Amino acid sequence: MTMSYIELHTCSAFSFLRGGSFPEHLAETAAELEMPAMALLDRNGVYGAQRFSIAAREHNVRPIIGCELSMQDGSILAVLVEDRRGYKNLCELLTQAHLRSEKSKCAVRWDELPQFAEGLVALFGLGSARVSRAGEGVLAIANFSGRAKSMMTRKSSERLFRRDAETSTRDARSSQNLADCAKLLIGTFGRENVFVELQRHFVRGEERINRELIDLARANQLSLVATNGVQYAKPYGREVLDVFTCIREHTHLDDAGKLLTQNAERHLKSERQMRAIFADLPEAIENTSRLAERLTFSLENLGYEFPEYPVPAGHTMDSFLRTIVWFGAQQRYAAVSPKVKHQLEEELALITKLGFGGYFLIVWDIINFCREHNIMVQGRGSAANSAVCYCLGITPVDPVSTHLVFERFLNESRKGWPDIDLDLPSGNRREAVIQEIYRRYGKHGAAMTANVISYRGRSAAREISKALNFSPSVIDRFSHLFANGDFPHTLELEAQIEAAGLPKDHPRMPAFVRLYHAIYGLPRHLGQHSGGMIICQNKLSWFVPLENASMPGRVVAQWDKDDCEDLGIVKVDLLGLGMMSVMQDAFELCQQRERPDRSGLDLAHIPKNDEKTFEIMQSADTIGVFQIESRAQMATLPRMKPECFYDVVIEVAIIRPGPIQGDMVHPYLARRAGKEPVTYFDDRLKPVLERTLGVPLFQEQMLKIAMVMADFSGDEAEELRRALSFHRSEERMNKVCAKLRAAMERKGVAPDKIDKIIQSISSFALYGFPESHAISFAI
Repeated sequence: MTMSYIELHTCSAFSFLRGGSFPEHLAETAAELEMPAMALLDRNGVYGAQRFSIAAREHNVRPIIGCELSMQDGSILAVLVEDRRGYKNLCELLTQAHLRSEKSKCAVRWDELPQFAEGLVALFGLGSARVSRAGEGVLAIANFSGRAKSMMTRKSSERLFRRDAETSTRDARSSQNLADCAKLLIGTFGRENVFVELQRHFVRGEERINRELIDLARANQLSLVATNGVQYAKPYGREVLDVFTCIREHTHLDDAGKLLTQNAERHLKSERQMRAIFADLPEAIENTSRLAERLTFSLENLGYEFPEYPVPAGHTMDSFLRTIVWFGAQQRYAAVSPKVKHQLEEELALITKLGFGGYFLIVWDIINFCREHNIMVQGRGSAANSAVCYCLGITPVDPVSTHLVFERFLNESRKGWPDIDLDLPSGNRREAVIQEIYRRYGKHGAAMTANVISYRGRSAAREISKALNFSPSVIDRFSHLFANGDFPHTLELEAQIEAAGLPKDHPRMPAFVRLYHAIYGLPRHLGQHSGGMIICQNKLSWFVPLENASMPGRVVAQWDKDDCEDLGIVKVDLLGLGMMSVMQDAFELCQQRERPDRSGLDLAHIPKNDEKTFEIMQSADTIGVFQIESRAQMATLPRMKPECFYDVVIEVAIIRPGPIQGDMVHPYLARRAGKEPVTYFDDRLKPVLERTLGVPLFQEQMLKIAMVMADFSGDEAEELRRALSFHRSEERMNKVCAKLRAAMERKGVAPDKIDKIIQSISSFALYGFPESHAISFAI
């Protein structure tokens, strides 16, 4: 039976300047080539592994995870993950290497490989232990300075794969060097876990080394595999890789010469192409499928566990959460009404059912730490929709009195963890909270989430310009074309380039335009998220490699917040706001004054009906006031004339790009001023839209419209919001809209009203602001 060819050595743009395509593009191309599986091996990490895995599964391509390891002697070792144990070992190995190295200079030691070798498969050959100088057509194999006396002595291991610029002609010692290398890898990984990798890119010297590798494989009973050492999805990706090489090596295309690849062969190739290239070695093609069958690990089987919160004897996490919630309810409410009691019981039941009790306890514990150390903290975001969060002191917003929808925060169909953002004073106070989390969970048990820094207008234009050897004056003029890091969209790209001083007939104008579009959005390097932290029951470094952040005392994971959420890894956002520092200082000044109620001053109980405060807002004297200090806000405040707290909530929400683009500002202000009548799609929607004068402004209103007009449950309404808001799947959007239409028809809603409601909801979902966010900001 003929077996398929599977590419087992692919690098993406998440190898940071060493790959020219997104992981998603590679997965899509593999599907076009009808490849049943493909391996992604980015340099020194699994940065793009989750994106690749999702895209591959969407295209019916089985994702295989691996990594190119930068060894301490300058060589590269490619490894593939076989099972969960192997993935854990890879993450631990990379974490160990990154944390002892300078940022972006990871180096693995040969003598530490044995303890992490289980579950990993090594590829030995042109794709790993190679030094390629394609400009000269030279491929050099590492030249050992002496035969290893011991398998894993430090002295011998540091000599392995050493680069030797003198090996452009056949070295009499190369066969012995290869044999020593094979012996080392076999001793480390086991004979069945070492494969000899062959590549054919039609460059000088390549086939001589391939012949030596074939002889070595047969002499040591090692299997051959063919790969293409892929660095870009399609042949045109070679241009991107050449520019990235110039950026990485701080040179330009006119001088790069030998640093650049000799041809455009390192793209994904079809089985037919690879069989033709390796027609003399069909077993090297067949073995790719045989090896791939062994590589069964999937990120869906990560094994992550959320930390267990230590509770008093006689309690479970759920029972302890219930105890402190009811205690908090007595503090928050003068009297716990039946409505509040019902809301709390419903929320606690769902939290218990979903197994989220420990999460709420850990966030509550962080809040307590802040209060014990005199650090002002406020939860915001969709957490403000939760009465449990209010009673735990996480948020200052009472969702019962403000009629917020709990399902916007948490519902039974939710696949991921709840999302609670904590605002903290910026600077040392926030850093104290971050360091406390590191102290509790250890440097390997907690980490900041990554922030992938990608090429945008200014950075892409400047670095492409340098690679194309444009004059410094042209490069500087490019920088002045950007207001916020991107080209303004008022002109075509070519016109903007001409405005920078590059004439249309410049011979490199077409290349610049082509490269700008190709590089835009590709990852440049890894940063850290402003406040996202992830924690784990065991060692976080079992599930994702960790590395040093640029800020001392911090560790960052190799995945961003979206990757972590997709994989079910819990994230808590600790966001630093300068305004929180100002507010804390102001509270402390108030508490120094002689006033009888100074001890009870907190965000949840600050007066919301102070007339002088509203006079200041009505006069637009709000420079330096959080959320209402912009020119647009100051221009709107005299027209809005806020007279109560909820007016401020609307002011915060309405002056945003979405409502402005959705033409919601002027209708609302006209209705508020009595210049336009207040109308509703249906009288049944008056309780939903009355506070915003019939103009839908908040996401929660969209949920309530679906619940009132179509009898949607809270879960169904939240599913509607997600489907419409993210615009990720047109099929999904059409499906939920059809469900909404059918439900309204069953309820007897007139067809013309159905059309208006669906049209309104569909467009409103793109710009609606969460009411819970607006209330939190207004406080």
